[in-house]
Amino acid sequence: MARQSISFTKPNDEWLKSQLENQEYSSKSELINDLIRQARKQQVQIDWIRAKLDKSERSGFTDNTKEQILNQSKSLLNG
Repeated sequence: MARQSISFTKPNDEWLKSQLENQEYSSKSELINDLIRQARKQQVQIDWIRAKLDKSERSGFTDNTKEQILNQSKSLLNG
């Protein structure tokens, strides 16, 4: 495992210490790795949403009302 030396601002360091005091994590390293994992998962979700939005925008916009869109969606679902 790669070792790193990083510095924290006082508020961030205090927050990290409070997490350790609450026994949520056994070390700062464990906590930082968990935060990075969460950020990576979140980035995957953001990328997925962004791709869906890009695809939707490229497909064009509609002048239909929301009621028309809802009825069309229901008819597609009901076959």
